[in-house]
Amino acid sequence: MHIRIILNGKKAGLEPVRSAIFKARETGEIEVRATWEGGDVERLVQEAVRDGCERLVAAGGDGTVKEVVDAILRLGADERPELAVMPLGTANDFATACTIPADHLLALQLAQSGKVQNVDAVKANEHHFMNVASGGFGAQVTANTPVVLKNFLGGGAYTLSGLVQAISFSPYQGEVRLPDQSFSNAVIVGAVCNGRQAGGGQQLAPQALIDDGLLDLVALNNFPPEALVQVVEELSAPEVNGEFVKRFRVPWVEWESNAVMPVNLDGEPISSNKIRFEVMPGAIKLVLPDKCPMTKGS
Repeated sequence: MHIRIILNGKKAGLEPVRSAIFKARETGEIEVRATWEGGDVERLVQEAVRDGCERLVAAGGDGTVKEVVDAILRLGADERPELAVMPLGTANDFATACTIPADHLLALQLAQSGKVQNVDAVKANEHHFMNVASGGFGAQVTANTPVVLKNFLGGGAYTLSGLVQAISFSPYQGEVRLPDQSFSNAVIVGAVCNGRQAGGGQQLAPQALIDDGLLDLVALNNFPPEALVQVVEELSAPEVNGEFVKRFRVPWVEWESNAVMPVNLDGEPISSNKIRFEVMPGAIKLVLPDKCPMTKGS
């Protein structure tokens, strides 16, 4: 099989990465293309398709996976290569939830010999992503949580820092449209989930599947300071649609507001006052381990 790695250029000089690639080449041909600047991923994906590559490996973090997926989905359906993942990021939330090995060589061996499954991706206006989009205050928490606190508390830093700051945060007022209903909402943070976790292990939608044709939505609505304990309890119960934490499972959702809302798509920041998230069922042919917990057959 013609396999090509699209490698995040920041990781290209790491000896463990290079060693794993050389070792994997003992059992099959693997080509490598490293990124250097913005726009490289789309160009390299198009180049790989022209060269007849049957399977690409996104080697990097969630952002690299997102970029490769976005480039693949800009191709015609009959042109799209298969995709594998070599996790090289700080958090690797998508790969971790899919139980793709963190070990470099094991990840490459899976990329060489693993079977593909048709899995969903998400379209957000003209963008595409694979894991989780966060909007409103959540997009700011990711950027503003102190590094020391992140390292000390892991994913919990996002929840702790976010809830403490959210008490005094002005929510985004807007209109939410779902297939069967629409309503006005004062949102502090919202997440549109294809995957299960973000922020270095924070479980946002622990029951989400990547092949069910549905998005898992989580919204933290405006709440008074005295309701903080209740909010924590509702966040801790993913099966509960609470008073302040709302959860939905739908094929699409639209958000519209007067104020521009910051949105984070697997690490890529965008801003919009109107955005439509729509699942793309089975759009990506993804190499996954047997009995991957993120699929219906697990």
